[in-house]
Amino acid sequence: MSVWTTAQSSPAAQRKNKYTPESTAHPAKMLPEVVRHAVTHYTRPGELVLDPMCGIGTTLVEAVRLGRRAVGVEYEPHWVKVARANLDVAREQDVGGEKGIDARVFHGDARQLVTLLPPEYVGQVALVVTSPPYGPSTHGQVSVAPGEGVQKYHHLYGNTLDRGNLANIGHHRLLAGFTRILAALRTFLKPGGHIAITIRPWREHAELIDLPSKILACGRAAGLIPVERNVALLARAAETDLVARGSFFQRDFIRKQREAGLPLHLIAHEDVLVFRTALNRQSSRELRRSQRELRPRRRSVSHVDARVAVEDEAVAA
Repeated sequence: MSVWTTAQSSPAAQRKNKYTPESTAHPAKMLPEVVRHAVTHYTRPGELVLDPMCGIGTTLVEAVRLGRRAVGVEYEPHWVKVARANLDVAREQDVGGEKGIDARVFHGDARQLVTLLPPEYVGQVALVVTSPPYGPSTHGQVSVAPGEGVQKYHHLYGNTLDRGNLANIGHHRLLAGFTRILAALRTFLKPGGHIAITIRPWREHAELIDLPSKILACGRAAGLIPVERNVALLARAAETDLVARGSFFQRDFIRKQREAGLPLHLIAHEDVLVFRTALNRQSSRELRRSQRELRPRRRSVSHVDARVAVEDEAVAA
């Protein structure tokens, strides 16, 4: 486990001049420095990076700016256009030199990854960096108008009636769908390739959902080997403390929750779960041994592991 100091500069400063104005509207943008840290530590120049739920294309943009190739998949057509526009910004800034920028964005459902991506990507990916849609209480922007109070906007993924969007279903079905995505990623990862997932807990009807532990169970159910559980700071590390960078909405949300009796604090970090594939196609014994060694002792997490596997089988059927 390690701590990534990924918020020494503000999110706006990290994205300045690298992303289109339309990118601001996405409800859950990944912090660019988190991607840069993962890409730098788990890949070499020229290797391929994948994000199966790429949103505005942060993973792709930061990967190519570090000299890696990139491919992404996005469910919502609007964000596909925005991701491609952000890659165009990189092209206009001559990222990649004479050879140009090697990055593509595909429109589709990541649960159908095996049929969605071309065969040329099979076994070629060195690193996946992604994050599932989650936590409406942590997303969004706000405006304040006289007499209207605080109005929230840009906090939803697409049409809320679209049940094919993982963001619009309960967290149990989200976990089952995400397990399918993780299992499909094994087709495209190199032996020993890594998957870095940024995630944090959230509250659903006042209940705390320990999403990092549940995603850990999803990875195991998908046949991946958990190797690290890191902390990516969302606050600036000063000499003696952390300086929170919470948005106006997040601060307003915390204030309201405290008034309701929940002693919450601004989020200062998110978990980065790192998995890898087996080192070769025949190392199933290593996989089973690693899973036994890393399996949590708490019954609740083991129960989640079994439940996710059952739900994934039901969805696949």
